[in-house]
Amino acid sequence: MLVVMQAHATPEQIKAVCEKIELMGYRAHAMPGSERTAVGITGNKGAVEPGTLDELPGVQELIRVSKPYKLVSRDIKEENTVIRFPGTDAAFGGKGLAIIAGPCGIETREQAFAAAERVAQSGAQFFRGGAYKPRTSPYSFQGMGEHGLQIMAEIRDEFGMKIVTEAIDNESLELVERYADVIQIGARNMQNFSLLKKAGRMRKPVMLKRGMSATLEEFLMAAEYILSEGNYQVILCERGIRTFSHHSRCTLDLSVVPVARDLSHLPIFVDPSHATGHRERVPAMARAAVAAGADGVMFEVHPSPDQALCDGRQALLPQQGAELIGQLRAIAAIVARKVEAVR
Repeated sequence: MLVVMQAHATPEQIKAVCEKIELMGYRAHAMPGSERTAVGITGNKGAVEPGTLDELPGVQELIRVSKPYKLVSRDIKEENTVIRFPGTDAAFGGKGLAIIAGPCGIETREQAFAAAERVAQSGAQFFRGGAYKPRTSPYSFQGMGEHGLQIMAEIRDEFGMKIVTEAIDNESLELVERYADVIQIGARNMQNFSLLKKAGRMRKPVMLKRGMSATLEEFLMAAEYILSEGNYQVILCERGIRTFSHHSRCTLDLSVVPVARDLSHLPIFVDPSHATGHRERVPAMARAAVAAGADGVMFEVHPSPDQALCDGRQALLPQQGAELIGQLRAIAAIVARKVEAVR
């Protein structure tokens, strides 16, 4: 059920509707739009009885939502969600094209700062780096933990970029929330529902990566878990899915970008590094992602990828990263987007 408020509804009227919904035993989610506010209802096991909701002051109409992902759907919010960050013009969504770049993992302070300096000079607004690395082998580099998060916090202070990094469990989630600007939930955890719920109780934006074998509906339902807990700052990220192909690490499903934009108001990003697994193929897929309508791209840059402790094969050299960002600026202009500078 969706309660659509009148354009001139007051904050007090919206609050009264939310309180009424809570008294009925459900959860209320007020989603402000450019012209009016919609209040989504969750927590119901079946159809919601409208009761006297339609008689409350400021209510325009009640709409039944058939999609299982109610809060993620454009049924509840027609306008694109735009996630902004104080102190910078960079944002997720809107007219801007966001660039997230950096190494797969934080290995040393020197390595992280060398990568950060180059991607900041190239125009990236966000720095990515893993302090916690979920690896296929238990003997592979697992990340530096909290010390890696501290290094990234120093990078934010030094270069002005916002920090995007992954949480892999409930314990690391609390630390990531403390240090980072954006919490990343990786592909392996897309359906870790307890982790999604806890991320939904955080007040930092969450970047959710699509699972390696997830359908679009499963992807959107995972995002719904986060929104249902009250965190509406969610970014979707396509990073490739497993198919029968062997020419790349995964198959990058760029077709999901326009479809997700049709179905959901959430921003959607593309990670061509993890999708292709080969640095030579990253630029082409990044360019295609922008042309397809992605709100941003995230790719890996390492000062010495041949010596990287994880995923060095897919990391761009700093000069390659700079050239790619220049190309993305040009394509962004064609599709009425703009790469905002860090300030």
